[in-house]
Amino acid sequence: MAKGSKARRFRAGLDKIGGQAVLKMTRSAGDARTLAAEAVGGGFDCIVAAGGDGTLNEVLNGIGGAPQGLESVAVGVLPLGTVNVFARELGIPPSLEGAWKVILSGRQKSLDLASAETGLAHDRKVQWFAQLAGAGLDARSIQLLDWELKKRIGPLSYVVAGLKALREAKAKIIVTGADERLEGELVLVGNGSLYGGNFKTFETAAMDDGLLDVCVFPKVDFGVLARCGGPLLLAGRLPESQVRRMKAAEFTLTSDSECAFELDGELAGQLPVKFAVARRRLRVMVP
Repeated sequence: MAKGSKARRFRAGLDKIGGQAVLKMTRSAGDARTLAAEAVGGGFDCIVAAGGDGTLNEVLNGIGGAPQGLESVAVGVLPLGTVNVFARELGIPPSLEGAWKVILSGRQKSLDLASAETGLAHDRKVQWFAQLAGAGLDARSIQLLDWELKKRIGPLSYVVAGLKALREAKAKIIVTGADERLEGELVLVGNGSLYGGNFKTFETAAMDDGLLDVCVFPKVDFGVLARCGGPLLLAGRLPESQVRRMKAAEFTLTSDSECAFELDGELAGQLPVKFAVARRRLRVMVP
């Protein structure tokens, strides 16, 4: 009965929103990007991503890939995904009704918009992301994720995939900034402070300072996991003895081995990749 009641409330909420907005349904990966680009062309001035961080990422890339999209459109978020890190970062209510009220309020904030560039001049590809990126263990975990298991146990499925990835050989990743160089087996990149939920992986990060925060784990094994697990679970923070950090507006990740990277929790390609940030380029509806 609880599930049935919840479903009915959700449908009622969508019906209410449908009277105040144009609803478009996605059916497969990439649809949200296409629909967002079409909405820009249709003259909409606010496009709402209803889903998780991956859906938001598709919407951002649809807007960013459309002519004058970033200049003409504000983004709203209905956090209907598994973790919803971006919504947590901004304090957007987790309920459909509460999040919709935020959008109707009309309050906007200009945030930094991060990008990841791959390829050479003739096949250059730029992908936008809002909250976070990573290379090494976390991207490999996404590759190993069992999507049926995710439907059953939610965020714990990432833990299962991470433990599988932890047993494998790790690629060495090199982070090169303007005047800094770091090496490690796991690199996390934050536009905001949160990663993986309410974990403050990038405590000093600000989403409007024109910089990305980089957290590098020199080594990743079960010993490091044990030393980081307690502080993360109890305080939501990493022990600084286990990581190296830098802040930069631009930097590159390279590796001598095959190594994937992810953007906003979605696989995005293979290293090498160049990260950059456009200061206060993205307008978002906020509480």
